[in-house]
Amino acid sequence: MLSPERLLLPGPEYLAQRHVLTYMEDAVSQLLENREDISQYGIARFFTEYFNSVRQGTHVLFREFSFVQATPHNRASFLRTFWRCFRTVGKNGDLLTAQEYHCLLQLLCPDFPMELTQKAARIVLMDDAMDCLMSFSDFLFAFQIQFYYSEFLESVAAIYQDLLAGKSPNTVIVPTSSSGQHRQRQPPNDCSPLDGVETSLFYQCLESLCDRSKYSCPPSALVKEMLSSAQRLTFSGFLMALAKHQGINRALGALPDKGDLFLDPAMDQELEKLVAQVSGLSISAPASSSGDAANLPVRNLPRISSPWKPLHHRRKMDAESEGSNEETDSSEN
Repeated sequence: MLSPERLLLPGPEYLAQRHVLTYMEDAVSQLLENREDISQYGIARFFTEYFNSVRQGTHVLFREFSFVQATPHNRASFLRTFWRCFRTVGKNGDLLTAQEYHCLLQLLCPDFPMELTQKAARIVLMDDAMDCLMSFSDFLFAFQIQFYYSEFLESVAAIYQDLLAGKSPNTVIVPTSSSGQHRQRQPPNDCSPLDGVETSLFYQCLESLCDRSKYSCPPSALVKEMLSSAQRLTFSGFLMALAKHQGINRALGALPDKGDLFLDPAMDQELEKLVAQVSGLSISAPASSSGDAANLPVRNLPRISSPWKPLHHRRKMDAESEGSNEETDSSEN
């Protein structure tokens, strides 16, 4: 069902707000890149499958980071995909390091930057404990805030440092955009970061930032509610509060509540079907003299619906694999 918002905004403004041109440009780019394959069953079917994948959130699988972070919908889709793929890590009670979580992220986005993973880990662990283990839920909610609100947090870091240096809210420069360069979050050396800043002044600047920013920001009413219980706060305390606030998590809409984090009925049903299929193949397999080897099931895993970019990557990987096999064969001879 189409959103009623489309009737309240001029056409170009609505298209820009929903990043429609971003997806059209990407679809055309992939159409040209895979035109030989697509010509076999038509352009109309390609566009149908592409925008279905965008709607379902599978369009970010195995894509480059520049595309994964290009729109709020892409970021939310990537967060949801990461949760669904690796929630068993938390369900099993496994604890991982920042480097190990980064490896999981790179399984979905090969060029995902380590810097973002480290910043998410610092929300949980602080700067002096980066090698410690983290639970899946702690890392996931911290990563969600850092990834989805990345530009907002960079601007907040600049505001916090200005307030920490003693500037009044009237002289603090509230950034409205990011230059693309990640700012350092360390406060000036001549100030004490342990004291933090006055919460009311901090929120006054944040409210102005949320009103003027071109990037995604958490709802200002929820931020005000979150800050109302403290007179002073540090930047790390602010980040931790954002990550733990269930209202902000619900407003973002990518992840379930923490209590439901390891529940995914749709995915569980698919896994049950797959297990039943594998079990049936194992039971029906004929016995042979090879013993246990005869009982190994043939695993025909269902293919995930995704846009054309992954197909292109798989072709390149297959070509490289064939080349490496030839080298191995020649070395054996």
